Amino acid sequence: MGTINESELAWSTLDGDGTDLRRKKLAAATDGEKLGCSLYELPPGDRSWPYHYHTANEEALYVLAGNGMLRLAGEEVPLEPGEYVALPADERGAHRVVNDGDAPLRYLVVSTMTEPDVTVYPDSEKVGVFVGAPPGGEGDRPLHGYFRREDGVGYWEGE
Repeated sequence: MGTINESELAWSTLDGDGTDLRRKKLAAATDGEKLGCSLYELPPGDRSWPYHYHTANEEALYVLAGNGMLRLAGEEVPLEPGEYVALPADERGAHRVVNDGDAPLRYLVVSTMTEPDVTVYPDSEKVGVFVGAPPGGEGDRPLHGYFRREDGVGYWEGE
């Protein structure tokens, strides 16, 4: 199927620490393969995914409604309707959305769907590994996990 109206999709909810982020996977519902697109709604006072960046997938964010703040590469950038933000696949694209407004913040995130991908979480010094399906993608992942960078081992250790 090549088209869908977002009203036809149910919201999924991420219940994490400090977030009730809602999402509709638009691209997945239309059999998108190399380009992902999700509609997000973030309630007032909530935060999106933890501060992170991708090493293989470029993303872009477009604000539809509401106001908020984007932590972008260590800076705080105000968000308002019509705002477009490019998020490169490196530390320059490190981001987290915060709704510091009084109304729900609705925005689209578009991304390349490249795998394997590694996500880096600078605040917690973790990395995420995604093989088989990229972050936000559909399908099996034969290798997927989150690891503390400090737990790294030498190349020959255990061989």
